[in-house]
Amino acid sequence: MKQALKRHSLRVFAAITLAASSWGLAQAQGPAEFPQRPIKLLVGYSAGGATDSISRLVAQEMGAALGQSVVVENKPGANGNIATELIRRAAPDGYTLLINSLSHNVNPLLDPERVKYDPIRDFTPISRLVTGSQLMVVGPNSSFRHFSDLLQKARSAPEALSYGSAGIGSAAHLATALLEQYTKTRMNHVPFKGSSPALTEVMADRVDFMFLPLPGVAEMAKAGQIRVLATTSAKRLPDFPQVPTMAELGYADFGDYDQPLGILAPAGLPPAIAQKLDEAVTKALASPVVSARLTASGLVIGHQGPSDYSAWLAQDRARWAELIRNSNIRAQVQ
Repeated sequence: MKQALKRHSLRVFAAITLAASSWGLAQAQGPAEFPQRPIKLLVGYSAGGATDSISRLVAQEMGAALGQSVVVENKPGANGNIATELIRRAAPDGYTLLINSLSHNVNPLLDPERVKYDPIRDFTPISRLVTGSQLMVVGPNSSFRHFSDLLQKARSAPEALSYGSAGIGSAAHLATALLEQYTKTRMNHVPFKGSSPALTEVMADRVDFMFLPLPGVAEMAKAGQIRVLATTSAKRLPDFPQVPTMAELGYADFGDYDQPLGILAPAGLPPAIAQKLDEAVTKALASPVVSARLTASGLVIGHQGPSDYSAWLAQDRARWAELIRNSNIRAQVQ
């Protein structure tokens, strides 16, 4: 009995020693050895959407640069928060990453009681990839032919002008809250469960206008389904050369709020691994295929490395915090 107990203790000791040794090797792994297995890139939204498509495009080229597959996994729900929490709790070894969007900074500001993470402290920024503009659209039969027509209505009749969005705290909602702040107007927010039902009501002139991300808008405009009044982009867009930017209309800083897409890792990621991942992103964005497809989608390639992206995220959080506070926006409790 004593002999069996001794043999069991030796086996347990050997297993613990082996586990500790393996952990130590993993911790000691430097950038030259990284990566040694496929990398997971989590996307907090459903497959087939714009964020998912961009992620898969970049992931493929990153994998080629790293010599290991970068596998996209969709973890939709809670406006991206499910994927974000998974990353926050993951090991900081470079093998589990997150595509972050506007919601990363906005979720804790909108719902601090339920969303507890710190968007800067709890993560390691790797790279900013792109920023995306939005366009102000109205229905094809709308009486608003120009931005000035819409603004005149907003100023003459507070809350009479209606706008749609994909929900409280969505990009369209926040863009219009920013417009209200700049123009000192009050408009009637009509939130929907997604952009598609909101757009349907705008196209039918039952809701006056909304902001939409650029992908897909050109086709609808050419088909006469919508009319575009303004864009948040820094420059006029090739597909809409006749459409003024918000800066041209007198709101110079509007473009600072354009939506980012970037890559984050858990807090504590070794700087050398963060740098190696960023180098792969740099190569991916420089690929002619990737850059052409991103540009064709109306996105602006705005790469930033770990330190610059960390500073940018902090500035972006401050911008949104001020807007959300001034506009008194709160998450809608389900």
